[in-house]
Amino acid sequence: MSEEPLRVDRRDDGVVVLTLALPDRRNAMTGELTAAWGQTIAAMRGDRSVRCVVVTGEGSAFCAGGDLSWLAESPDLSVDTIRDRMLPFYRTWLSIRELEAPSIAAINGHAVGAGLCLALACDIRYAARTAKMSAPFTQLGMHAGMAATYLLPEAVGAAAARDLLLTGRTVDGEEALRLGLVSAVYDAEQVLDSSLAAAARIAGAGPIATRLTKAGLRAGHGSLEEALQYESLAQPVTFATEDLREGLAATRERRTPNFAGR
Repeated sequence: MSEEPLRVDRRDDGVVVLTLALPDRRNAMTGELTAAWGQTIAAMRGDRSVRCVVVTGEGSAFCAGGDLSWLAESPDLSVDTIRDRMLPFYRTWLSIRELEAPSIAAINGHAVGAGLCLALACDIRYAARTAKMSAPFTQLGMHAGMAATYLLPEAVGAAAARDLLLTGRTVDGEEALRLGLVSAVYDAEQVLDSSLAAAARIAGAGPIATRLTKAGLRAGHGSLEEALQYESLAQPVTFATEDLREGLAATRERRTPNFAGR
């Protein structure tokens, strides 16, 4: 077991790898891990050297979800007390959505409940063929949490989200790909390397253009006109950057561009 519950690896290309490192707990979201996650994501906000974030798990699981042992230990807690504890928990783990840099979930193994929601909070998901994903909330007698009723329909559509949330059934990597829950599947030993390769491609793109593209996608434009209005502002911003001139020059000279983020 790692000494720290969350391992942070900052690579020279601007990719940051976050590894949930509680393999003996199947990377469950303990209080210690949750605190480390919140502090790490907060430290990356506004850090323009971070160009892409990859999230994965140590051992055989991606994340087994929330650690609810405290519920059994405190059976007399009121609804308000539990809500006051759960809302900060949700918001801490979902804070990765607030980063300007794109994120990739490298789902190396089981992603269950809130663990699946963590993967859904990332911009892109790649999974091992053998990975098992489920949202078994109702099978445990509880309502879904951590924005599962928003994140699952966003990823797979309303019909598939109803199926997954109401039955709580488990899907493997191949079915997750068919549903659109993940973008690609790989052999278990290749999923992290493949995710890192995609992250390196993202990190090598124009950082201003990438941040604005993520912002536009996250805005979820309600109409064609809303998209046009956003893009008619965002695209001229990139037209005025040195990065665009570098990108055009690199294309002419048939070389890899070196974007500086200005």
